[in-house]
Amino acid sequence: MAWLDALRGLGALAVVAEHMFPWILPGLRPYWFNLGMYGVLVFFLVSGYIIPASLESRGDIRLFWISRIFRLYPLYLLVIVIALVIAIWIPVRPQVPRDLSGVAAHLSMLLDVVHVGGLADPMWTLSYEMVFYLLVTALFVKGVHRASGQIAIAFGVVAVAVGMVVDAPLLGGPWPAVVSGAAFVIGMYCLLSGNFRTTAAYTLGAMGIGLLLLSGYVPWFGAAILAVMFTGTAVYRWEQGTGSLWPVLAAAALVAVSPVWSIQAGWWWVQPDVWITTLALAAATFVAARALRHRRMPGVLAWLGLISYSIYLLHHPLLRLLHEIAGDMRGLPLPARIALATGYLAVLLALSWVTYTLVEGPAQRLGRRLAKRYGRG
Repeated sequence: MAWLDALRGLGALAVVAEHMFPWILPGLRPYWFNLGMYGVLVFFLVSGYIIPASLESRGDIRLFWISRIFRLYPLYLLVIVIALVIAIWIPVRPQVPRDLSGVAAHLSMLLDVVHVGGLADPMWTLSYEMVFYLLVTALFVKGVHRASGQIAIAFGVVAVAVGMVVDAPLLGGPWPAVVSGAAFVIGMYCLLSGNFRTTAAYTLGAMGIGLLLLSGYVPWFGAAILAVMFTGTAVYRWEQGTGSLWPVLAAAALVAVSPVWSIQAGWWWVQPDVWITTLALAAATFVAARALRHRRMPGVLAWLGLISYSIYLLHHPLLRLLHEIAGDMRGLPLPARIALATGYLAVLLALSWVTYTLVEGPAQRLGRRLAKRYGRG
C-alpha cells in the first residue's frame, strides 16, 4: 500500500502549494487547473479506495471506529488548540461561529455540511470524510456496501440535479450544527458500546446525507465529492472482481458535468474547462500510482504520505503566522520570496514530523491496543 502513501504525500504538497503561492509566489499559481482541488480529489480517491476495504477486512464496526477516532482526532484537537493560541495575535476566521454551533461542528467534524467554518481552513474536507465514514458504516450494517458503483452513480446524478435547483443551504441557522453534534456523540457511543448499534448506524448515515444535501455550504459539490469517493471504492471492487468498471466511467462523467448547469458554480475553479482538467489530472495520478503499485515507491513520497495528515492540518495556521510576521511578501525581491518559501516548507515538514512522532504515531498505536482489547465481543 506504499502507493497510497505516495498519493497522500503528493496530495498534501499540492494543497500546500495552492495556499502558499498566492501569499509568496503568486506567479507560480496555475489557473488552467486548481492545485488545491487536485490534491483534495486525490485524497478523496484514496479514502474511497481504502476506507471501505479497511472496514470489511476488520469486519467489526467498533474496531473500525476506534481506528478512525485515534487516527483523526488527536492531531485535529491539537491543531484546534494551536489555532486558538495563534488567535491571540491573529483573529479567528470570521466563518467560525462564536457560539455552541461552532463547538458542536468541530466536535463532530461535520463543519462544511452544517455551514460552519473550521478554525483551520483545510478542516472543511474532513466534513466529507466523516459523512463518507458514516454512510459506509450504515451500508455495511445493511449489507449493501458492495454496490459502490451504483452508489457513485447515484451521487453523481444527485450532484447534477441538486445543482440545478439549490442555490444555498436549505437548513440555515446554528441548529443543524448543534443537533447533529449531539446526535453524533450519542451515535458514536452506541456504535462503540454496541447498544442500539444498528439503529445508530442507520441514523448517522441518514443524518450525514441529509446534512450534505440540505445544510452544506454547496450541496451539489458535497454530492460530487461523495460520488468521487465511492468511485474510488468502485475501483477497489473492480480490482477484487466483485464489480465492473463501467460505473467508474459513468460516475466520473457525471461529476465532470455536475457544475455545468449548477446555480452555485461561479468560482473559476469549477468552470467546465478548469474543473474537468483538474478531475482528469487527479484521476490520471491515481491510475498511474496504481499501475506502479508493485514497484518501489520513492522514499521521500512514502515519508511525505506518512506525515501527510500533519502537513495538511498544520500548513495553513503556519502560513497565517508567517504572513503576520513577515507582512505582505508579494512585493519582496524574488530571491527573498524563494528563501521564505523554502524556509516555510522546511519548518512545516519538520513540525509535521514532530507531530507525527509525538502525537499521530502514539495515538494510532494506542488505538490499535484498544481495538485489540475492546474489539470483537
